[in-house]
Amino acid sequence: MNALAPETGSPAGTPLCQAIPEAVRILRESNVPSPSADVEILAAHVLGQERGRVRALLAMGDTGTMLPPKFGELVAQRAARVPLQHLTGTAYFRYLELSVGTGVFVPRPETESVAQLAIDAARTLENPLVVDLGTGSGAIAASVAHEVPGATVVAVELDDLAYAWAQRNLAPHGVELIQADLRGALGERNGTFDVVVSNPPYIPAAAIPQDPEVADHDPPTALYGGGEDGMELPRAAMTTAARLLRPGGYFVMEHAEVQAETMVRELNAVPFWEDIRSHLDLNGRERATSAVRTAAPFEMKD
Repeated sequence: MNALAPETGSPAGTPLCQAIPEAVRILRESNVPSPSADVEILAAHVLGQERGRVRALLAMGDTGTMLPPKFGELVAQRAARVPLQHLTGTAYFRYLELSVGTGVFVPRPETESVAQLAIDAARTLENPLVVDLGTGSGAIAASVAHEVPGATVVAVELDDLAYAWAQRNLAPHGVELIQADLRGALGERNGTFDVVVSNPPYIPAAAIPQDPEVADHDPPTALYGGGEDGMELPRAAMTTAARLLRPGGYFVMEHAEVQAETMVRELNAVPFWEDIRSHLDLNGRERATSAVRTAAPFEMKD
């Protein structure tokens, strides 16, 4: 009998030490990238415990802790490549626990490095004014507010579902959330921001993600940047940053590795930017570019 499908009349579920190995096998056969970690997290979720407690029970060979039938249901969904974060309703980003689910992009570890660059720039200033363009779940904006005392943080998001998730995540941190297109947002506050950070959609049209968790569950509006090169929204973010920043203000944006050269070239092509730098992600790939706003007057192109 499948250890994750207890017989009728066994409402208590399955012993943890019996269910965990079976669940790991199921996820491994489904090519889930981190089966052991995912199973431990799901077990902790249904038990209302920390993952470390689950690992301790496994190490002790515990036979008394029972996993409810819900555990088997979640394992089956994870085997079907539903994102782990959708099953638990939680994503961890830097020092924060965020609420996520259908309709919002699940924040990735590489974006933590982008947030760090914005945080480092904001920390050099007293009471900095920071804006996150295309905030999605609110991960970057919430992290800046959490880690930079005295910062005033604004977040911009257009999509209705993502905006709802951002509301939930940003409310505890006092972030001002605005529902607007990043291309025209905050026109009444041009030239006032100290830091602009953005992780806009940037995937090229033909670059379909291979992982089912991304291709089937992340909203397309959070993935594809527009145009064959995926650069329509990143270019818009660059333009908006030039409009919003004061002279000397700092801009940093995440992008695809293949877009790094384009980012540097296009920032160099206009008079608004200096000190243009590429930044590596945790895997040594050029995944972010930063620049400092010059004093050149901003003029919107036709």
